[in-house]
Amino acid sequence: MSDQDLKAELERLRAENDALKKTNARGLSMKISEKGGLSVYGLGRFPVTLYKEQWVKLLGMAEDIKSFIAANESALKTKEPK
Repeated sequence: MSDQDLKAELERLRAENDALKKTNARGLSMKISEKGGLSVYGLGRFPVTLYKEQWVKLLGMAEDIKSFIAANESALKTKEPK
């Protein structure tokens, strides 16, 4: 790579890093992964990445998940934000 290519890549990475820092302050963000999955950032240390059909299936279960959480409230723990 030439110096100009390296400088352009460095600038791109800095801009991407700044954008990621800003999204952390706002909460959740989404990005398409290199393999074409949807990654959700801001839930924990690592992103949650699923393919389209997995997200559709999971979102279709939203009411079931909410009911399960309500039914098992006493056994579930809450993670306190830092």
